Amino acid sequence: MTRKIGPLMIIEYLLLFLLAALFIFPMLWMIVSSMKPEADVYTNLSSFKAFLPSLNPANWFKTYQEVIERFSIGTYLINSVFYGLTFAFGSIVVNSLAGFAFAKINFKGKKLLFGFLLALLIIPMETVLIPQFTIVNSLGLVNSRLAVVLPAMASVFNIYLFRNFFIAIPEEIIESARLDGASIWTIFLRVMLPMSKPAIATVGVLSFISSWNDYIWPLMVLTDRSKFSMQVAITTINTTQPVYINQVMAVLTISTIPLIIVYIVAQKYILQGLGGSGTGIK
Repeated sequence: MTRKIGPLMIIEYLLLFLLAALFIFPMLWMIVSSMKPEADVYTNLSSFKAFLPSLNPANWFKTYQEVIERFSIGTYLINSVFYGLTFAFGSIVVNSLAGFAFAKINFKGKKLLFGFLLALLIIPMETVLIPQFTIVNSLGLVNSRLAVVLPAMASVFNIYLFRNFFIAIPEEIIESARLDGASIWTIFLRVMLPMSKPAIATVGVLSFISSWNDYIWPLMVLTDRSKFSMQVAITTINTTQPVYINQVMAVLTISTIPLIIVYIVAQKYILQGLGGSGTGIK
């Protein structure tokens, strides 16, 4: 059934367009600024020409070539991809195990412990950075790649997400697996995880994005530039004299493109994972 075009529908689409423009225009200016010479970035800011790249196509990728030759962009990208994939995989493993325990295993104090975990959601992460750094330093992990990904793998939100998916799986399926002689690990790996693919995809993608965008924690635990992620490297690039604004915009564009690709590819699974507690049962 098609919707009739009326005043409310026109207003709705107009507001959506304005909201989209609010987010798209800064990104568009960032991209086109990276495709201009340094002297042209701040010209014509009051007209639509500010959102047009250089009229000379030879300048479009010249800035990217210059910034790649000047800084170790490839190393920073590889580091960010490594941190993101490792963090995503670790988050799926750790949080799915915890969610499975809270959903399907009975143990003393389960409700009290889960309530305590939910209460941690109101605590800002910034308040635990110093104690977290002290622990990492005591373990001798400072300036190691493990220090970047290990501390934040366990997430209350991700545990809650997995728990909701696992709870929705009928107990009859688990009992049938037990009658067939399946152990608790077999039930988890062969029954529970395949039925919670939307949750796995959601946690994996959100963890990758979170790791990619993380700035404060890697800055605290890393001192070796060869281990810097893109976000930490951007600060270094932005403070290395001479600073060229078109090169800064080029680096920002390079760091943004992978996130856009990941979100476009995984958008369907993110919506399934956050939109309900589907279990994969048809």
